[in-house]
Amino acid sequence: MSHLETDLIHQGRAFNDSKAVVTPIYQTSTYYADEDLQQYIVAATETKHPTFYHRHGNPTNSQAAAILASLEKTEDALLLATGMAAISTAILAVVKQGDHVVTQNSLYSGAMLFFKEFLSDYGVTVTHVDQTDNAAFEHAIQQNTKLIYVETPSNPNLDVTDLEYIGQLGKKHGITTMVDNTFASPINQTPSDYGIDIIVHSATKYLGGHSDLTAGAICGSKEFIHKAWRRSLVLGASLSPFDSWLLLRGMKTLSMRVKQINSNALALAKWFEKHPAIKHVAYIGLRSHPQYELVAEQMRGGTGMLCIEILGDDDQAYQHAQQVLNKLQIFANAASLGGVESLVVHPASMWGSHHDKSQKKTSGITPGMLRISVGIEHIDDLIGDFEGALEGIG
Repeated sequence: MSHLETDLIHQGRAFNDSKAVVTPIYQTSTYYADEDLQQYIVAATETKHPTFYHRHGNPTNSQAAAILASLEKTEDALLLATGMAAISTAILAVVKQGDHVVTQNSLYSGAMLFFKEFLSDYGVTVTHVDQTDNAAFEHAIQQNTKLIYVETPSNPNLDVTDLEYIGQLGKKHGITTMVDNTFASPINQTPSDYGIDIIVHSATKYLGGHSDLTAGAICGSKEFIHKAWRRSLVLGASLSPFDSWLLLRGMKTLSMRVKQINSNALALAKWFEKHPAIKHVAYIGLRSHPQYELVAEQMRGGTGMLCIEILGDDDQAYQHAQQVLNKLQIFANAASLGGVESLVVHPASMWGSHHDKSQKKTSGITPGMLRISVGIEHIDDLIGDFEGALEGIG
Protein backbone atom coordinates (compact mmCIF):
# COMPACT_ATOMS: atom_id res chain seq x y z
CA MET A 1 0.00 0.00 0.00
CA SER A 2 1.42 3.38 -1.00
CA HIS A 3 1.54 6.40 1.27
CA LEU A 4 -0.80 9.38 1.06
CA GLU A 5 1.79 11.67 -0.53
CA THR A 6 2.37 9.10 -3.29
CA ASP A 7 -1.36 8.61 -3.88
CA LEU A 8 -1.80 12.36 -4.34
CA ILE A 9 0.39 12.16 -7.43
CA HIS A 10 -0.20 8.68 -8.85
CA GLN A 11 -3.70 7.49 -7.84
CA GLY A 12 -6.17 7.14 -10.72
CA ARG A 13 -3.53 7.04 -13.46
CA ALA A 14 -5.56 4.38 -15.27
CA PHE A 15 -7.88 7.17 -16.43
CA ASN A 16 -4.97 8.78 -18.30
CA ASP A 17 -4.69 6.56 -21.38
CA SER A 18 -2.20 8.87 -23.08
CA LYS A 19 1.59 8.92 -22.71
CA ALA A 20 1.51 12.38 -21.13
CA VAL A 21 3.05 12.58 -17.66
CA VAL A 22 0.59 15.35 -16.80
CA THR A 23 -3.03 14.27 -17.25
CA PRO A 24 -4.58 15.86 -20.36
CA ILE A 25 -7.57 18.18 -20.20
CA TYR A 26 -10.41 16.43 -22.00
CA GLN A 27 -12.04 19.65 -23.19
CA THR A 28 -15.01 18.07 -24.91
CA SER A 29 -18.70 17.89 -24.17
CA THR A 30 -19.30 14.57 -25.95
CA TYR A 31 -17.50 11.49 -27.29
CA TYR A 32 -17.71 9.34 -30.40
CA ALA A 33 -19.77 6.19 -30.03
CA ASP A 34 -17.91 2.92 -29.86
CA GLU A 35 -18.29 0.76 -32.98
CA ASP A 36 -19.79 -1.85 -30.68
CA LEU A 37 -23.32 -0.56 -30.03
CA GLN A 38 -23.59 -2.62 -26.86
CA GLN A 39 -20.54 -0.85 -25.42
CA TYR A 40 -22.11 2.51 -26.20
CA ILE A 41 -25.26 1.51 -24.34
CA VAL A 42 -23.08 0.63 -21.36
CA ALA A 43 -21.37 4.02 -21.57
CA ALA A 44 -24.74 5.77 -21.59
CA THR A 45 -25.94 4.07 -18.42
CA GLU A 46 -22.84 3.28 -16.34
CA THR A 47 -22.19 5.48 -13.28
CA LYS A 48 -19.69 8.26 -14.05
CA HIS A 49 -18.62 6.68 -17.35
CA PRO A 50 -15.73 8.94 -18.44
CA THR A 51 -16.30 8.94 -22.20
CA PHE A 52 -20.00 9.30 -22.98
CA TYR A 53 -21.14 12.89 -22.24
CA HIS A 54 -19.57 15.45 -19.91
CA ARG A 55 -22.51 15.68 -17.50
CA HIS A 56 -22.09 11.92 -16.97
CA GLY A 57 -18.31 11.91 -16.57
CA ASN A 58 -14.91 12.93 -17.83
CA PRO A 59 -11.49 11.18 -17.68
CA THR A 60 -9.83 14.11 -15.90
CA ASN A 61 -12.65 14.23 -13.33
CA SER A 62 -12.39 10.48 -12.85
CA GLN A 63 -8.71 10.66 -11.94
CA ALA A 64 -9.30 13.49 -9.44
CA ALA A 65 -12.21 11.54 -7.93
CA ALA A 66 -10.02 8.44 -7.54
CA ILE A 67 -7.47 10.48 -5.58
CA LEU A 68 -10.15 11.91 -3.30
CA ALA A 69 -11.68 8.51 -2.61
CA SER A 70 -8.22 7.24 -1.70
CA LEU A 71 -7.60 10.22 0.60
CA GLU A 72 -10.91 9.80 2.42
CA LYS A 73 -10.71 5.98 2.48
CA THR A 74 -14.05 5.58 0.73
CA GLU A 75 -15.05 3.34 -2.16
CA ASP A 76 -15.75 6.15 -4.59
CA ALA A 77 -16.08 9.92 -5.02
CA LEU A 78 -18.00 12.35 -7.21
CA LEU A 79 -16.79 15.78 -8.31
CA LEU A 80 -19.15 18.70 -8.86
CA ALA A 81 -18.88 22.36 -9.80
CA THR A 82 -18.89 23.89 -6.29
CA GLY A 83 -18.83 22.95 -2.62
CA MET A 84 -22.52 23.85 -2.30
CA ALA A 85 -23.31 21.62 -5.28
CA ALA A 86 -21.65 18.77 -3.40
CA ILE A 87 -23.47 19.54 -0.12
CA SER A 88 -26.92 19.99 -1.69
CA THR A 89 -26.60 17.02 -4.06
CA ALA A 90 -25.42 14.71 -1.28
CA ILE A 91 -28.23 15.76 1.06
CA LEU A 92 -30.88 15.45 -1.65
CA ALA A 93 -29.62 11.91 -2.31
CA VAL A 94 -30.57 11.07 1.30
CA VAL A 95 -33.72 12.99 2.23
CA LYS A 96 -37.17 13.48 0.74
CA GLN A 97 -40.41 15.22 1.73
CA GLY A 98 -41.47 14.24 5.25
CA ASP A 99 -37.96 13.41 6.46
CA HIS A 100 -36.06 15.02 9.35
CA VAL A 101 -32.42 16.11 9.63
CA VAL A 102 -30.32 16.71 12.73
CA THR A 103 -27.48 19.18 12.31
CA GLN A 104 -25.46 21.63 14.40
CA ASN A 105 -25.85 25.34 15.21
CA SER A 106 -22.62 26.49 13.60
CA LEU A 107 -22.31 25.76 9.88
CA TYR A 108 -20.96 27.26 6.68
CA SER A 109 -23.45 30.00 5.76
CA GLY A 110 -24.40 28.37 2.44
CA ALA A 111 -25.22 25.09 4.17
CA MET A 112 -27.16 26.98 6.84
CA LEU A 113 -29.30 28.68 4.18
CA PHE A 114 -29.91 25.32 2.50
CA PHE A 115 -31.17 23.84 5.77
CA LYS A 116 -33.20 26.86 6.89
CA GLU A 117 -34.80 27.88 3.59
CA PHE A 118 -34.50 25.32 0.80
CA LEU A 119 -35.28 22.11 2.70
CA SER A 120 -38.20 23.64 4.58
CA ASP A 121 -39.78 24.65 1.25
CA TYR A 122 -39.72 20.98 0.22
CA GLY A 123 -41.17 19.52 3.39
CA VAL A 124 -37.98 18.45 5.17
CA THR A 125 -37.67 19.52 8.82
CA VAL A 126 -34.34 20.31 10.50
CA THR A 127 -33.25 20.42 14.16
CA HIS A 128 -30.10 22.36 15.09
CA VAL A 129 -28.10 21.40 18.20
CA ASP A 130 -24.92 22.39 20.01
CA GLN A 131 -22.22 20.33 18.31
CA THR A 132 -20.12 20.17 21.48
CA ASP A 133 -22.95 18.36 23.31
CA ASN A 134 -23.03 14.72 22.19
CA ALA A 135 -26.28 13.94 24.01
CA ALA A 136 -28.06 16.77 22.18
CA PHE A 137 -27.71 14.90 18.88
CA GLU A 138 -29.43 11.77 20.22
CA HIS A 139 -32.14 13.78 21.99
CA ALA A 140 -32.96 15.48 18.67
CA ILE A 141 -33.52 12.22 16.78
CA GLN A 142 -37.11 11.60 15.67
CA GLN A 143 -38.82 8.62 14.08
CA ASN A 144 -38.41 10.18 10.64
CA THR A 145 -34.75 11.28 11.06
CA LYS A 146 -32.83 10.20 7.99
CA LEU A 147 -29.64 12.28 8.22
CA ILE A 148 -27.18 13.62 10.79
CA TYR A 149 -25.11 16.36 9.16
CA VAL A 150 -22.06 17.86 10.89
CA GLU A 151 -19.13 20.13 10.09
CA THR A 152 -15.92 19.88 12.09
CA PRO A 153 -14.08 22.08 12.82
CA SER A 154 -16.98 24.45 12.31
CA ASN A 155 -17.07 27.66 10.28
CA PRO A 156 -16.31 30.18 11.66
CA ASN A 157 -16.02 29.50 15.40
CA LEU A 158 -13.80 26.39 15.31
CA ASP A 159 -15.99 24.15 17.48
CA VAL A 160 -15.33 20.43 17.10
CA THR A 161 -17.83 17.58 16.70
CA ASP A 162 -17.09 14.12 18.14
CA LEU A 163 -16.94 12.04 14.95
CA GLU A 164 -16.71 8.66 16.67
CA TYR A 165 -19.85 9.42 18.67
CA ILE A 166 -21.73 10.60 15.55
CA GLY A 167 -20.61 7.54 13.58
CA GLN A 168 -21.80 5.18 16.31
CA LEU A 169 -25.04 7.11 16.78
CA GLY A 170 -25.85 6.79 13.11
CA LYS A 171 -25.19 3.05 13.12
CA LYS A 172 -27.25 2.59 16.31
CA HIS A 173 -30.34 4.25 14.82
CA GLY A 174 -29.84 3.36 11.15
CA ILE A 175 -29.38 7.00 10.19
CA THR A 176 -27.02 8.22 7.45
CA THR A 177 -24.16 10.40 8.75
CA MET A 178 -22.47 13.11 6.69
CA VAL A 179 -19.60 15.47 7.52
CA ASP A 180 -18.19 18.53 5.81
CA ASN A 181 -14.43 17.95 6.07
CA THR A 182 -13.39 21.18 4.31
CA PHE A 183 -11.83 22.98 7.29
CA ALA A 184 -9.73 19.98 8.30
CA SER A 185 -8.83 18.51 4.88
CA PRO A 186 -8.06 14.78 4.53
CA ILE A 187 -4.48 15.49 5.63
CA ASN A 188 -5.63 16.35 9.15
CA GLN A 189 -8.75 14.22 9.55
CA THR A 190 -10.34 11.10 8.04
CA PRO A 191 -14.01 10.87 9.09
CA SER A 192 -14.47 7.39 7.61
CA ASP A 193 -12.12 6.09 10.30
CA TYR A 194 -14.92 6.88 12.76
CA GLY A 195 -17.78 5.30 10.84
CA ILE A 196 -19.03 8.42 9.03
CA ASP A 197 -20.89 7.38 5.88
CA ILE A 198 -20.44 10.39 3.58
CA ILE A 199 -17.78 13.11 3.42
CA VAL A 200 -18.28 16.34 1.48
CA HIS A 201 -15.76 19.04 0.58
CA SER A 202 -15.55 22.44 -0.94
CA ALA A 203 -12.60 21.45 -3.11
CA THR A 204 -12.23 25.16 -3.86
CA LYS A 205 -10.38 25.43 -0.55
CA TYR A 206 -7.47 23.24 0.65
CA LEU A 207 -7.81 20.57 -2.02
CA GLY A 208 -7.35 23.04 -4.88
CA GLY A 209 -5.21 25.29 -2.74
CA HIS A 210 -4.50 28.13 -5.17
CA SER A 211 -7.74 30.16 -5.22
CA ASP A 212 -8.14 29.56 -8.96
CA LEU A 213 -11.07 27.14 -9.17
CA THR A 214 -14.41 26.23 -7.65
CA ALA A 215 -15.24 22.58 -7.08
CA GLY A 216 -17.04 20.24 -4.71
CA ALA A 217 -16.59 16.60 -3.79
CA ILE A 218 -18.73 13.82 -2.34
CA CYS A 219 -16.98 10.71 -0.97
CA GLY A 220 -18.77 7.53 0.08
CA SER A 221 -19.74 4.00 -0.85
CA LYS A 222 -20.19 3.03 -4.49
CA GLU A 223 -23.91 2.63 -3.82
CA PHE A 224 -24.25 6.13 -2.43
CA ILE A 225 -22.08 7.76 -5.10
CA HIS A 226 -24.36 6.15 -7.69
CA LYS A 227 -27.38 7.77 -6.01
CA ALA A 228 -25.61 11.13 -5.79
CA TRP A 229 -24.52 10.83 -9.43
CA ARG A 230 -28.12 10.18 -10.47
CA ARG A 231 -29.16 13.33 -8.61
CA SER A 232 -26.33 15.29 -10.25
CA LEU A 233 -27.54 14.33 -13.74
CA VAL A 234 -30.75 16.30 -13.22
CA LEU A 235 -29.29 19.06 -11.04
CA GLY A 236 -26.56 19.61 -13.61
CA ALA A 237 -23.65 21.02 -11.58
CA SER A 238 -20.88 19.27 -13.52
CA LEU A 239 -17.26 20.20 -12.87
CA SER A 240 -15.53 21.57 -15.96
CA PRO A 241 -12.56 19.60 -17.38
CA PHE A 242 -10.20 22.54 -16.87
CA ASP A 243 -11.20 22.95 -13.22
CA SER A 244 -10.74 19.24 -12.59
CA TRP A 245 -7.27 19.54 -14.14
CA LEU A 246 -6.49 22.47 -11.83
CA LEU A 247 -7.73 20.39 -8.90
CA LEU A 248 -5.47 17.50 -9.91
CA ARG A 249 -2.52 19.87 -10.06
CA GLY A 250 -3.36 21.41 -6.69
CA MET A 251 -3.76 18.10 -4.89
CA LYS A 252 -0.23 17.01 -5.80
CA THR A 253 1.12 19.45 -3.20
CA LEU A 254 -1.76 19.12 -0.69
CA SER A 255 0.24 17.34 2.01
CA MET A 256 3.16 19.79 1.91
CA ARG A 257 0.90 22.83 1.80
CA VAL A 258 -1.31 21.74 4.69
CA LYS A 259 1.64 20.83 6.91
CA GLN A 260 3.18 24.28 6.38
CA ILE A 261 -0.18 25.94 6.93
CA ASN A 262 -0.72 23.95 10.16
CA SER A 263 2.66 25.10 11.45
CA ASN A 264 2.04 28.74 10.56
CA ALA A 265 -1.45 28.76 12.07
CA LEU A 266 -0.31 27.30 15.39
CA ALA A 267 2.57 29.79 15.68
CA LEU A 268 0.29 32.72 14.84
CA ALA A 269 -2.39 31.54 17.30
CA LYS A 270 0.20 31.30 20.10
CA TRP A 271 1.36 34.85 19.30
CA PHE A 272 -2.23 36.13 19.40
CA GLU A 273 -2.74 34.56 22.85
CA LYS A 274 -0.08 36.88 24.26
CA HIS A 275 -1.20 40.08 22.51
CA PRO A 276 -3.01 42.63 24.73
CA ALA A 277 -5.40 43.67 21.93
CA ILE A 278 -6.79 40.15 21.54
CA LYS A 279 -9.62 39.18 23.87
CA HIS A 280 -9.93 35.58 22.67
CA VAL A 281 -8.26 33.19 20.22
CA ALA A 282 -10.09 30.16 18.83
CA TYR A 283 -7.69 27.62 17.37
CA ILE A 284 -8.03 23.88 17.74
CA GLY A 285 -4.27 23.36 18.12
CA LEU A 286 -4.08 25.47 21.28
CA ARG A 287 -4.26 23.78 24.67
CA SER A 288 -6.66 26.56 25.67
CA HIS A 289 -9.24 25.24 23.18
CA PRO A 290 -12.02 23.63 25.26
CA GLN A 291 -12.00 20.52 23.04
CA TYR A 292 -8.23 20.16 22.73
CA GLU A 293 -8.29 16.53 23.95
CA LEU A 294 -10.94 15.56 21.39
CA VAL A 295 -8.91 17.26 18.66
CA ALA A 296 -5.85 15.24 19.68
CA GLU A 297 -7.89 12.02 19.48
CA GLN A 298 -9.53 12.46 16.07
CA MET A 299 -7.18 14.76 14.15
CA ARG A 300 -3.59 14.34 12.96
CA GLY A 301 -3.00 18.09 12.71
CA GLY A 302 -4.76 21.39 13.15
CA THR A 303 -6.02 23.52 10.32
CA GLY A 304 -5.12 26.84 8.76
CA MET A 305 -8.29 28.42 10.16
CA LEU A 306 -8.44 30.45 13.36
CA CYS A 307 -10.58 33.21 14.81
CA ILE A 308 -9.62 36.13 17.00
CA GLU A 309 -11.77 38.47 19.08
CA ILE A 310 -10.57 42.07 19.08
CA LEU A 311 -10.65 43.93 22.41
CA GLY A 312 -13.61 46.22 23.19
CA ASP A 313 -17.38 46.21 23.67
CA ASP A 314 -19.58 45.49 20.64
CA ASP A 315 -19.34 48.88 18.90
CA GLN A 316 -15.69 49.46 19.80
CA ALA A 317 -14.71 45.90 18.85
CA TYR A 318 -16.45 46.37 15.49
CA GLN A 319 -14.47 49.56 14.83
CA HIS A 320 -11.23 47.91 15.92
CA ALA A 321 -11.87 44.97 13.58
CA GLN A 322 -12.43 47.31 10.63
CA GLN A 323 -9.28 49.23 11.56
CA VAL A 324 -7.21 46.05 11.55
CA LEU A 325 -8.63 44.98 8.18
CA ASN A 326 -7.71 48.33 6.67
CA LYS A 327 -4.12 48.20 7.94
CA LEU A 328 -3.19 44.63 7.02
CA GLN A 329 -0.82 44.34 4.04
CA ILE A 330 -0.22 40.59 3.58
CA PHE A 331 -3.55 39.23 4.80
CA ALA A 332 -6.06 40.10 2.08
CA ASN A 333 -9.64 40.88 3.02
CA ALA A 334 -11.28 38.32 0.75
CA ALA A 335 -13.81 35.53 0.97
CA SER A 336 -12.87 31.84 0.79
CA LEU A 337 -10.00 30.04 2.51
CA GLY A 338 -7.43 27.27 2.23
CA GLY A 339 -5.20 28.83 -0.41
CA VAL A 340 -1.46 29.43 -0.36
CA GLU A 341 -2.12 33.12 0.39
CA SER A 342 -3.34 34.32 3.79
CA LEU A 343 -6.85 35.78 3.93
CA VAL A 344 -8.99 37.44 6.59
CA VAL A 345 -12.70 38.30 6.79
CA HIS A 346 -15.09 39.93 9.23
CA PRO A 347 -17.90 37.33 9.60
CA ALA A 348 -20.40 39.75 11.16
CA SER A 349 -20.21 41.86 7.98
CA MET A 350 -19.74 39.11 5.42
CA TRP A 351 -22.65 37.01 6.67
CA GLY A 352 -24.86 39.96 7.61
CA SER A 353 -27.48 39.13 4.99
CA HIS A 354 -27.55 35.43 5.91
CA HIS A 355 -27.86 35.65 9.71
CA ASP A 356 -30.01 37.83 11.94
CA LYS A 357 -28.68 38.97 15.34
CA SER A 358 -29.96 35.86 17.11
CA GLN A 359 -28.47 33.50 14.51
CA LYS A 360 -25.11 35.23 14.72
CA LYS A 361 -25.10 34.80 18.48
CA THR A 362 -26.01 31.10 18.20
CA SER A 363 -23.23 30.60 15.63
CA GLY A 364 -20.71 32.44 17.81
CA ILE A 365 -20.31 35.39 15.40
CA THR A 366 -19.49 38.60 17.28
CA PRO A 367 -18.80 42.20 16.12
CA GLY A 368 -15.09 41.96 16.95
CA MET A 369 -14.43 38.55 15.38
CA LEU A 370 -11.99 38.09 12.51
CA ARG A 371 -11.78 34.75 10.70
CA ILE A 372 -8.27 34.08 9.44
CA SER A 373 -7.13 31.63 6.78
CA VAL A 374 -3.38 31.20 7.19
CA GLY A 375 -1.29 30.59 4.07
CA ILE A 376 2.24 29.38 3.43
CA GLU A 377 4.06 32.74 3.69
CA HIS A 378 6.94 33.08 6.16
CA ILE A 379 5.58 33.12 9.71
CA ASP A 380 7.67 36.16 10.71
CA ASP A 381 6.02 38.18 7.95
CA LEU A 382 2.54 37.05 8.98
CA ILE A 383 3.13 37.97 12.62
CA GLY A 384 4.67 41.28 11.58
CA ASP A 385 1.62 42.13 9.49
CA PHE A 386 -0.74 41.74 12.45
CA GLU A 387 1.72 43.42 14.79
CA GLY A 388 1.47 46.58 12.70
CA ALA A 389 -2.29 46.31 12.21
CA LEU A 390 -2.99 45.91 15.94
CA GLU A 391 -0.76 48.82 16.96
CA GLY A 392 -2.61 51.25 19.20
CA ILE A 393 -5.31 48.77 20.29
CA GLY A 394 -5.26 47.42 23.84
